Amino acid sequence: MSEETRNEEVVNQEVNEETATQDQLEQVVSVKKGDTVTGTIVKLDDDQAYVSIGYKYDGVIATRELEEGAEIGQEVVAKVVSLNDNKEQMVLSKRAIDGAKAWDQLEEKLANKEIFEVTITDVVKGGIVTDVGLRAFIPASMVERHFVEDFSDYKGRTIRVRVKELDRENNKVILSAKDVLEQEFEANKVKVMAELQEGQVIEGKVQRLTQFGAFVDVGGVDGLVHVSEMAWHHVDKPSDAVSEGDSVKVKVLKVDPEKGKISLSIKAATPGPWETASEKFNQGEIISGEVKRLVPFGAFVEIAPGVEGLVHISQISHKHIGTPQEVLQEGQTVQVKVLDVNPSEKRISLSIKETEEAPAGEARAERPERTERPERSGAGRGRDKGPRVEKIDNPNVSLSNQSMNVSLGERFDLAALKEKLGQSEE
Repeated sequence: MSEETRNEEVVNQEVNEETATQDQLEQVVSVKKGDTVTGTIVKLDDDQAYVSIGYKYDGVIATRELEEGAEIGQEVVAKVVSLNDNKEQMVLSKRAIDGAKAWDQLEEKLANKEIFEVTITDVVKGGIVTDVGLRAFIPASMVERHFVEDFSDYKGRTIRVRVKELDRENNKVILSAKDVLEQEFEANKVKVMAELQEGQVIEGKVQRLTQFGAFVDVGGVDGLVHVSEMAWHHVDKPSDAVSEGDSVKVKVLKVDPEKGKISLSIKAATPGPWETASEKFNQGEIISGEVKRLVPFGAFVEIAPGVEGLVHISQISHKHIGTPQEVLQEGQTVQVKVLDVNPSEKRISLSIKETEEAPAGEARAERPERTERPERSGAGRGRDKGPRVEKIDNPNVSLSNQSMNVSLGERFDLAALKEKLGQSEE
């Protein structure tokens, strides 16, 4: 090959290379800071991924911004955060793009009052945190309908929420799970209250206690059992009768849809104490009871929850007493004997006296011995109304029947009496 031909080929090659480089430069994309670009992952390190966007060099993006399981060849949309051609450095952010989309989506959800699911990513002071394309906060007061003291077991849990507040300028997103629960509760409450009937007996679960009663869940709706409706006997405070979590039978007393109130009774759902009184207590039986009330005419003694019997003042003590307070006091436990049971009238007669032996000195004195009555004079006459002659057991008095007859004869002039009788017959 001649020298001239060789020089010509070299010149042509240089021209071709220059043309190719120019073509490549024309194909290189033009980017600037803030641009949104689409690229492909070409390399993955532990903490960053290299993304080709068709620029002179690749951009890098933090792997923490990528979905779990990202791989080479995967397409990503990112924002150019910084660009330095001198050092051939380009930093991309996928979160910045996701955040912008997330704001748009959240604004739409807020407008539509949409309910959606989120997964709790962290527990912080004052509430819990989730990721919705950007950081969102759920305050402690907006997590449940009831107070929650410890949220440590909420991490990783999926809950349903609604957008409560958005502030793009301050990058603030507030969500609420409580609003969702309240909405569902009210909808269910209307349904349950429409199905409940007064007088119906149903199963319920004690949710919480207050000073005046207990709230019982009956199908997702709370009804109130007032302290006076907890038992047939007197209950000082609700915790004396039930505990939170207890399953109880309740009777529906009243349903008020307008006020959203349900009145329940545990007492009315169980047999009354007087219904079983005749089976529990038998006449002549001796049982123990507590003195509940003292009245001028006796004492009321509780012998079973809700069942009080009366011990009349005459049945309190063998000795004479003016008032029950002389020997009894309220709260005292006593032994009583059942004298009579009348469940239909809710009355039981009791006796304390008959459970005790009478003092020896107070036994009833025997009646004095009586002498035989004199024979009646005259057949068919009425009962002899003559003086009764009794044996006198007194050493200072000595009277025989004969002396008695003489004294009577002396006292009444028998002859004169006969004469008068004779005159009257004529």
